[in-house]
Amino acid sequence: MTYYKKLTGQKCYLSPCRPEDATAWAAWFNDLAVALPLGDEAYVPSAPETEGERVQGILRDRAHVFSIVTLAEDKLIGRSLLFNVDPVNRSAMFGIVIGEKSAWGQGFGTQATRLTLEYAFNLLNLNSVMLGVTAFNDRAIACYKKAGFKEIGRRRQARLIGAKKYDEILMDILAEEFESDFISRYVEPPKN
Repeated sequence: MTYYKKLTGQKCYLSPCRPEDATAWAAWFNDLAVALPLGDEAYVPSAPETEGERVQGILRDRAHVFSIVTLAEDKLIGRSLLFNVDPVNRSAMFGIVIGEKSAWGQGFGTQATRLTLEYAFNLLNLNSVMLGVTAFNDRAIACYKKAGFKEIGRRRQARLIGAKKYDEILMDILAEEFESDFISRYVEPPKN
């Protein structure tokens, strides 16, 4: 099974997703430790067949969805995506999941986020990328801040889980705030 290196960092790369990824997606989205911080994925049972249909739709529609693959082992560990892409206002929403728990806490999420932002700002020429994250998801919030996102607001008590209410934090990053790490090496002459 071949992955293609669309954007490559030091630890991982983004590849177009493949039909075979559906089995891993189903496993991730049925694991509450992975799915609950994401949102809707936690509330809907997932099967490889259903996820397979989703992957086929992504490929058919040429959606901006990527598999996150380790550089060292070519192992699928997650998925990142841009959705609600608005070419007129040059904006999009961002989402990511590192589904393989063995890859948590190793910087893969931050690097995959930055690679996806490279794609958004330097290939799609977007100006603004936004996300929403539940306030209890400290690990994701730290990742987003490290990648350059800033908090822009909150939806108070937007999620109800186990009779507890949690805020949704809204974050964004602008193209002018993003410093290119990856694509610039292809278009800028090397510095002597």
